[in-house]
Amino acid sequence: MGETVDNEEKKKGFSKGLIAIIITVVVVAGGSVAAFVLLNFSEKEQYFLAEKNTVEFMGEKFEERYQQELDWIDHSQENPVKQTLELAAEYNDPNETSGMGAVSPSQIINNSTISITGASDMENEQASAELQANIGGMEIDDFDFYVTADEVTAGLPFMDELLQLRDEDFGNLMQKLDPNAFTGEESMNLESLFEGTDAFNEDIEYFQEEYGKMVYNETPDDAFESTDETIQVDDESLDTEKITFHLTEKQLKEIMTTVLEKMQQDEKIKEMMRDQFVAGAMGTPAMGTPAMDDEFDQFINEYETAIGEAINGLEDFQIPDGLTSTIWVYDDVIAQREFQVDMGSTAEDLVSFTVNGTQLLQDDNQTFNYDLGVSDSITDGTANIAGNLSWEDDNATDSINLTVEDVTLTYEGKESLNDGTRDFDRTFSFDQAGTSGMLIWSGSSAYDNDQMNSEHHFSMESPEISQDMFALQVMIDSETIDSVEMPNEENIKDLGSMSENELTDFLEHEITPQFQAWLFGLMGGGPGLP
Repeated sequence: MGETVDNEEKKKGFSKGLIAIIITVVVVAGGSVAAFVLLNFSEKEQYFLAEKNTVEFMGEKFEERYQQELDWIDHSQENPVKQTLELAAEYNDPNETSGMGAVSPSQIINNSTISITGASDMENEQASAELQANIGGMEIDDFDFYVTADEVTAGLPFMDELLQLRDEDFGNLMQKLDPNAFTGEESMNLESLFEGTDAFNEDIEYFQEEYGKMVYNETPDDAFESTDETIQVDDESLDTEKITFHLTEKQLKEIMTTVLEKMQQDEKIKEMMRDQFVAGAMGTPAMGTPAMDDEFDQFINEYETAIGEAINGLEDFQIPDGLTSTIWVYDDVIAQREFQVDMGSTAEDLVSFTVNGTQLLQDDNQTFNYDLGVSDSITDGTANIAGNLSWEDDNATDSINLTVEDVTLTYEGKESLNDGTRDFDRTFSFDQAGTSGMLIWSGSSAYDNDQMNSEHHFSMESPEISQDMFALQVMIDSETIDSVEMPNEENIKDLGSMSENELTDFLEHEITPQFQAWLFGLMGGGPGLP
């Protein structure tokens, strides 16, 4: 009896995992297919071409609006850049009280600033940061940090020497400090801090090339049919081409099996997973060490096993009506969409996924309204996302609403671009059964070839909080520099080269007393408030 229950629970849990894998593959592979359709006239090609055009249209509109911001990101990846960020806050509580001679929270907050100056050279793998703060009149500075792909160096206000730790010594040092928690093979994985977006773009191109073409070729030509139909979108009558894409249960399973079999043995995917392991391995054994290699090998074995179980489980998996996706194409992009697939481990355990909605994509204005649904025999979950995005004559007016049951998230924004300066007012609102609040973000940003300046003002508002009760101001100044200033090799204390006794003696007799003396001196002056 106990074995039957366990098997049933395992089967039920497996079905959810299989559904997740199937949906993931459909989204990734289906989205990649569109990148490889040439302009032909078959219904199959017209369907995927419309998907491709729609994605590219929205991407182009985003680039048109934020081209200067995107150019600055590319510039900062390719050139050394220095950036200063200053934070200041204002707090006004009408109900705030303080005792005789006491310093109130508002006095401290309103007389405090934090400044962070950073520099980075992504190509040469160098970065630095300097922290300064004034907390209620109490000055804190001389915190300096330097990072390369090989080491971290820190300057502290209570130390005459710079403290340095090489990545290759990190594990050994941590083991000395806590031998029970560290093996000595840990790594800070500093190289990952300087990775740009090239690797991500290469991964996307790989999926498009390998899986997009494969899924496109595996999809039967007779799965598509089209007809002309007039529809109403945003009070406009559109003469569209309606294309219905339908896969039977057998056809969908065959495509899914082909994709899963390739994924199971795909060395490129495993290489991507290894890169993610490295990126998330800070403070853990470095790749290439026996401990980390064994852990990664175990992960890959579990991955291959899960894919194998998914392939085997497809035979009994239920997709009774297959997959149906219908699009209405107007002016080469999608104006309306209907999608539905029902799947589950048994006929009584089907989960239905639906997408229904319309969109009108024009050069100056894009509107959309979609209902998303996930339902089974017990629950019926729905969500709606609707929006209106306008960009005309370098002026934007945007509105987006996401509603999930009784929760509504809203974005309202206005922007203007004039001579390279963007002024904006953006509001993010939350409402649930009468409980509401909003975050207000306003400011401006200016980009001029090799420099960037921006200011941002944040405030909150709700029935309990007035807009002027709390505000945060962020000022950012960035400029191109010749190089990142890094410390010379003099006056550096190499922590990784110390023995356990030397390290303990250094911590107890140098760092600790100097820190305490600095802290007592800092606090002894008291806050310099008016």
